[in-house]
Amino acid sequence: MPSLPRLSKHRPGVREPAVDRGDATAVGSGRASAVFGVARELAIVGFAAAVYGAVRAVTEGSVARAVANAEAVERLERTLGIGWEQSVQSLVIGSDVLIRLVNWIYIWGHWPVIVAAATLLYVSRPAHYRVLRNAIITSGLIGFVFFYEIPTAPPRLVEIGLVDTVLQQSHAYRALQPPSLTNQYAAMPSLHFGWNLLVGIVIFAAFTSLAVRLFAVAMPVAMGFAVVATANHFVLDIAVSVVVVAVGLAVAVALERHQGADGGRGPATQNPNNRVLRARLH
Repeated sequence: MPSLPRLSKHRPGVREPAVDRGDATAVGSGRASAVFGVARELAIVGFAAAVYGAVRAVTEGSVARAVANAEAVERLERTLGIGWEQSVQSLVIGSDVLIRLVNWIYIWGHWPVIVAAATLLYVSRPAHYRVLRNAIITSGLIGFVFFYEIPTAPPRLVEIGLVDTVLQQSHAYRALQPPSLTNQYAAMPSLHFGWNLLVGIVIFAAFTSLAVRLFAVAMPVAMGFAVVATANHFVLDIAVSVVVVAVGLAVAVALERHQGADGGRGPATQNPNNRVLRARLH
């Protein structure tokens, strides 16, 4: 029960609320914990970015190898009957509106969506956030092995008759993420698609809103189409990424189950919004 207001000794006749020093201490502790949590997540992201940069530096000089691997992927796709890149791109080539649309999805439907979803989950669904974070990190580490062992050029850098629609129509993207700061030979697997798929899966599990769930389904489908239509990935890149993120998700779920079995750590694990996830994990 809240304390009754008391009369001020300094201003007779004026009531002021009593201060619960225990509550004040708890609030201060909660703020410190929140700041530490945010700092920890930023440190994790910074470490992942550093690893990415290191892998990029190692594979930077493997242009010929990356192109050769891309040509091998294209030949394998023809053998498997899934060499659909030209057919997919032909659906948008010739229409500036459609080209801008797939470019927009490719550019603004990736990192902005991931950051927004992660922020929302961090605030309202901590357990789901941890699953998404750990799945992205795990699948990213697996992806780094691919980038090092099998550097693969994207279709737009291989002479197979495809157009780099982003370069032609969206110069701002190359300025925002210039080739000197990105790994041009990390097409296999397509984490650009795979991480969007992870976001869709976790958001679908975290929320019951029909609109949110429709977005969770449509968003990765649209990204899958966009990465091929813009000539940034082969169809096989997408297929391999599904397997990679499935492994990452399995590891993340196993970690969350283990944490749940231990009773959880910190106030975030006590959030009642996490009960749905707990039930689904078990």
